[in-house]
Amino acid sequence: MLLAVLIANPEGNILVERFNGVPAEERLHWRSFLVKLGADNLKGIKNEELLVACHKSVYIVYTVLGDVSIYLVGKDNYDELALSEAIFVITSALKDVCGKPPTERLFLDKYGKICLCFDEIVWKGLLENTDKERIKRLIRLKAPTEF
Repeated sequence: MLLAVLIANPEGNILVERFNGVPAEERLHWRSFLVKLGADNLKGIKNEELLVACHKSVYIVYTVLGDVSIYLVGKDNYDELALSEAIFVITSALKDVCGKPPTERLFLDKYGKICLCFDEIVWKGLLENTDKERIKRLIRLKAPTEF
């Protein structure tokens, strides 16, 4: 199961988070742990260079893309290899939505579409869609209609 997807800015503030199967009382621990992990290790790495960690029998894969840090936490079938595939899909979708590796401002400007992407990529802790074109089709925003 994919337990968590978090995206943070360079100061460690969480911009987007999705938890699956993580009790509410443990979420604060995971937020602070992941941000600290990134602060210690993400300095000076290249865009999309993957880092891997293991904590409490779960796997963590994280990277930086533009001005944002992306963290994925998984267990069971979602080992470091599966998480690498998931993070590749997420970074690819972010670049498509933003048109380039995002700055924090661009990320926040495109926040709605980014959240739609996450909802199509990860559903209830499972990697749902990995095809770039299918994700683009699914997130197309339609104008509201009169009933």
